[in-house]
Amino acid sequence: MTKIIMIASLLFVNIYANQLTQEQILGKTLFFDKNLSHNRTQACATCHNPDSGFADDRDNGVAKMASMGDNGTSIGDRSAPTASYAKFSPLFHYDKDKKAYVGGQFWDGRASTLEDQAGGPPLNPDEMGMMGKKEVMNRLLENPYYVSTFKKLYGEEIFNNPTKAFEALTKSIASFERSDEVSPFDSKYDRFLKDEYDLSALEDLGKALFFSNNNNSCSSCHVLKGEDKKGETFTNYQYHNIGTPINENLRAKNGAKKLDDGLLANPAVTDMAQRGKYKVPTLRNVAVTAPYMHNGVFSDLKTVVEFYDKYNNPQRTINPETGEKWAEPEIAETISKEELKAKKLTDRKVEALVAFMKLLTDKKYEHLIKE
Repeated sequence: MTKIIMIASLLFVNIYANQLTQEQILGKTLFFDKNLSHNRTQACATCHNPDSGFADDRDNGVAKMASMGDNGTSIGDRSAPTASYAKFSPLFHYDKDKKAYVGGQFWDGRASTLEDQAGGPPLNPDEMGMMGKKEVMNRLLENPYYVSTFKKLYGEEIFNNPTKAFEALTKSIASFERSDEVSPFDSKYDRFLKDEYDLSALEDLGKALFFSNNNNSCSSCHVLKGEDKKGETFTNYQYHNIGTPINENLRAKNGAKKLDDGLLANPAVTDMAQRGKYKVPTLRNVAVTAPYMHNGVFSDLKTVVEFYDKYNNPQRTINPETGEKWAEPEIAETISKEELKAKKLTDRKVEALVAFMKLLTDKKYEHLIKE
């Protein structure tokens, strides 16, 4: 019986693996490999855990607000965005028609492509901490599977040049991140679109509110294709300043003093009008990837909706997480006031919007949703 179970398990693994190309399988292996960090303690999957919406679910001594590096001491000032659905973000560029920066990876778009993003953390001293591309290549050479597979996919001479080997590594990781495994489109919302799930009354209200241009500002930034369109990623990939306050609790831990310039921190951007703007994140899996905002300042999804509502609702003056008035924005002069205009929300409508956003959770994470 045990032998039969083992054979069945192997068949399942092989069938599942066959859904990925050989390059994607290599990329997935690299994605989980802690040996690609200086102290061999951290992989891509450490900060982008596939079991937690491809976000960092470690406490890190800061209640998940930001990630800790391979050195065990460095704490970032921004949260790690989910890697789910990142493949749909266009190349970073300035759209002349929309008069807006669009696309890229990271909160400030400084990596134009998935390959660029994959190459960032390994060489960042505050993240995976490798000393250079040659050290990364030497770690790859320790693994016979990497040696043979890299040569097969990228040529026999691939390890003659550390830069070429590093580029191959980023290419394979990006290939895995482009797989359906990372972006499955199998949430209750996707099943609803296929007539496989019936919305509750609260969820239906939330959907109507979310896509309405007259009632709230959600659709201004978090809709790309439109209501009931398959493949909606719930972001327009633009950049906005919504007045997020400084996360004082995080900065008390990481010691950061300088204001975060947001999009202006991108070397390709020099326009001061972009200061304090951040990439609009996907709402896919948002119910299981708390805390929220680029700096993890809010721990509850309901708080985020109430934060947006405060711009239009004079009665929405208190942050429910602190019991005090909403803190001032970190950078006030570039707030997207037009996009934030909406009708004020009742508590019932806040509840409905939260219920709708919970529908955007991939099937494998539905058990993580907090009621």
